[in-house]
Order: sequence, then structure tokens, then C-alpha cells
Amino acid sequence: MNRKNIITFVSAAAFVTAAVLLFPERTDPHRVPESAHVAAATVSDRIDYFASHGWEVEEIAGRAVTIPTDFSQVYEEYAALQDKQGLPLREYAGRNAELYVYEVKNYSPESRKMLAELLVCDDTAIASMVYSEDGGSLRLAVS
Repeated sequence: MNRKNIITFVSAAAFVTAAVLLFPERTDPHRVPESAHVAAATVSDRIDYFASHGWEVEEIAGRAVTIPTDFSQVYEEYAALQDKQGLPLREYAGRNAELYVYEVKNYSPESRKMLAELLVCDDTAIASMVYSEDGGSLRLAVS
């Protein structure tokens, strides 16, 4: 290889390297992460789920719900939060589920009572959130 070819090759390699460093691969911000299977068949499973993310909780209620097939704007925002956490809420549209509500024992910003919820279908956690009891003025992802 002659000197001109070597210089051309090195220049091209430097250009490609600079392009990769300056313009990294962009990911689609709307891409839904792969769903993680989170066992939630038992009280222990559900409490352990929250504990694995640093939340101390005590179950205070549970009730049957139906996940809508068509999401309202509010439910779409809830679904987007689940997408970010890798929970498969969208896959269960139209299905019956159990909604468990917990009191958060180890977090209370500005002395607000915090609640946590876990939506379970087929013994799998499909949605979760931590929020202030005052109607959710403060909403947090579990993970």
C-alpha cells in the first residue's frame, strides 16, 4: 500500500470514528422496552416486588378491575409510565385484573401520605406506581 492510500484509509477511519462519537445511535423514545415477568401471585411476591425497589409497603386494599381496551388520555399516561418500567400493561387491554393498594411506610415527602399500587393479571404484575394520597399530585415510577 502506498503512502497516499494509507493517508486516505486513516482519514476515512478517523471520519467514521468521529461520526460514531458525535452522532451516537438514536433510540426511539416511544419504543416499549421488553416486558419483564414479575411474579405477583402471593402477598409475599407483591411486597417483595416493592421491596426490591426500596419501598416498604403494607397492603391496605384490593379490588377487581377491568383494564380498558381503549385508553383515555389519563390511562395512556399511566400506560406510558408502565412502558418505561418494562411492565406489560398494554398486552392486557380488555382483561380482568386485581388492583392492590399499599401504604408506603418509608417515604413521605412534605409529610404527605404515599400509596403504591400494583395491577396484577394472571399472577403477573402488569403495572405499578407510587403516588400521593391527595389524588396523585406526586406520581412516581416504582423502579
